[in-house]
Amino acid sequence: MTYYAALDVSLPSVAVCIIDDQGQCHFEAKIPSEVENIVEYLEAFDGEIELIGFEAGMLTQYLHYGLTGAGYPVVCLEAHHVSDALKAMRNKTDKNDARGIAQLLRTAGVGPSGTDKLTIFVPKNGYLVRRTT
Repeated sequence: MTYYAALDVSLPSVAVCIIDDQGQCHFEAKIPSEVENIVEYLEAFDGEIELIGFEAGMLTQYLHYGLTGAGYPVVCLEAHHVSDALKAMRNKTDKNDARGIAQLLRTAGVGPSGTDKLTIFVPKNGYLVRRTT
């Protein structure tokens, strides 16, 4: 089974949601936004995570390089467009945002760039395209 992990990041904490390829939520938690804590939580999960995604923000580089260094496939999604995609949600909370980002990962067909460079996916003409910095 394929699993997707999404992080809704703020400075003090991260809301984590792991879903499967059918959209079923398997784990949710709110943990400190330190790479070591996130890796510890992800390693405790029983399945193999196909992809980890989060919105671009203040901790983007820190989390991206920390999680890729720990061996996880990571994508960063452009914050403005994630926000637009999540506007339809009724209750806007960190937990629900993480669920929404996980669903975007599952359905949008994004994947890691295969490089050590930071990759941000942005919509262009209705399609997600890769921008590598």
